[in-house]
Amino acid sequence: MSNVITAKLNVTAIDKAKLFRGEKGVYLDIVLIPSPASQYGDYMVVQSVTKEEREAGKRGAILGNAKVMGAKPAQPTAKPAPVAAAAAKEADEDVPF
Repeated sequence: MSNVITAKLNVTAIDKAKLFRGEKGVYLDIVLIPSPASQYGDYMVVQSVTKEEREAGKRGAILGNAKVMGAKPAQPTAKPAPVAAAAAKEADEDVPF
């Protein structure tokens, strides 16, 4: 099952100068920043800034939060012993010396 991410945005916090027109509508670039310890969600949603603005220390406006809905990915389990090592050990046991 694939996960779905839902988000709630405060549209009044959007810097309207960052909106741009595309072929099929008006768009806004956003960034989802993981925030695993947050009580509000799994991600913080911020408005994207240009490379020059980032280098100048400007941060995008916080627009809201997003949360992963559905099953979270399973944690990896312990790795099984390599088969080649087990086969080599058995081969060594058959050697008479």
